[in-house]
Amino acid sequence: MAGTGVFSPGRAQIAARTLRRDRWWLQPLITVVVLLSFSVYATIRAFSNTAYVQEKSHLLSPFYSPCLTDKCKPGSADFGTIGNWWPVAPAVLVLVVPLGFRFTCYYYRKAYYRSFWQSPPACAVAEPHAKYTGETRFPLIGQNVHRYFFYLGLGLNVILTWDAIHSFKQEAGLAHAHGGAGWGHMGLGSLILTANACLLWAYSMSCHSCRHAMGGRLNHFSKHPIRYWAWTQVSKLNTRHMQIAWVSLFGVALTDLYVSLVASGHFADPRFF
Repeated sequence: MAGTGVFSPGRAQIAARTLRRDRWWLQPLITVVVLLSFSVYATIRAFSNTAYVQEKSHLLSPFYSPCLTDKCKPGSADFGTIGNWWPVAPAVLVLVVPLGFRFTCYYYRKAYYRSFWQSPPACAVAEPHAKYTGETRFPLIGQNVHRYFFYLGLGLNVILTWDAIHSFKQEAGLAHAHGGAGWGHMGLGSLILTANACLLWAYSMSCHSCRHAMGGRLNHFSKHPIRYWAWTQVSKLNTRHMQIAWVSLFGVALTDLYVSLVASGHFADPRFF
């Protein structure tokens, strides 16, 4: 490593990795624990292929929406299926989009680069790597597909919004008893699905790719007042992208957990009306 990084000519020759005395390692450690916990939970839920839909209350887990194979359980395939060729759980077919969107996200890159790869782990802490190539080589050059996952993610947000709206529909028996067309039910699950959809929209709208789509490649904002207004609104959200990223990550996991508990019969979805 002689002659590179902190050992480059002209740099102060400090043997210690850092002179910081605070708990600089705490934030990277928390990031590792949270992301690993979410990955393990999402993997288990994706391959379990159970307890992901509660047909009575029209609750569908965001991990399984949209459910696209003929193996999908009743009430989970509102958007049709594409056959029975997919050999594993249908959630795996869907999760590639939201996971691809998150793992290529500018903020999450920073989070796991620092936490898992220690590049660098914290400010004023030397990284262990002798050479830095950034995102110019394989496989990290693949991070450039983030903008495409962003557009695919918007489609999933529309579907999850429909799931939230659909959860306000009453089952056939109650709709007939109340003389309605089936709509008018609201339970705790309805609110959870709605909150989850709102958080995912906020995460997408605060994305750096969204900000670029609104105002990128413009030489004169004055000639594009609508795009300038949209860019200013997205920019306000963008300043909170880190916080929204974490809250929405917990939100989607807790939404799936709630649906799985209701669908497996641990408790009934509380109904308000």
